[in-house]
Amino acid sequence: MAKRVFFSFHYQDVIDFRANVVRRSWLTKADRKSAGFYDASIWEDAKLHGPASVKKLIDNSLSGSSNTAVLIGTDTYSRRWVRYEICKSLHKGNHILGIHINSIKGKDQRTKYQGPNPFDYIGVVISSCGTKVESFTEYDLDQNKWVYYKDLKISYQIEGSPMAMKYRGNNTALSEFYSTYDWISHDGYNNFSNWLR
Repeated sequence: MAKRVFFSFHYQDVIDFRANVVRRSWLTKADRKSAGFYDASIWEDAKLHGPASVKKLIDNSLSGSSNTAVLIGTDTYSRRWVRYEICKSLHKGNHILGIHINSIKGKDQRTKYQGPNPFDYIGVVISSCGTKVESFTEYDLDQNKWVYYKDLKISYQIEGSPMAMKYRGNNTALSEFYSTYDWISHDGYNNFSNWLR
């Protein structure tokens, strides 16, 4: 059964065509079922909306998805709405993964160096008992330190077993929990559906 995937990306990577390669990879397969996923992401330009409207648009677009694939380009890690999409996906319970796309040739037929992993710049504070996410954090690039995340102030219970002792009461970057792949070197065209849950 095909999974419904929300794609999170920096709009510049759509302009450069790299994000489109991943998002439209199903078009060259027999059908969406054989591709293993449906695309549930949004195309609207966030600059045309206020923050509350953008959040609502993202929240609605995440509805019905079970996976969030973060398409990692050069500046994805620093984008406000990508960070929100990741945090909201985590709160929603989506399976989250990152896919480096700078190895895909852009419309200029060139590749780029791999961009920073956004999961290194977003974190969670786990309760001392290990059963609750107390808050989200983000690495503030201007202040060069971790700060509480302001766009989604929410705590929630963690499903399943309590988190390991080393995470309890501490801020931990999401890169500790979520995998990243490279679309080219890990053969995303053929393996993407295997990366989903």
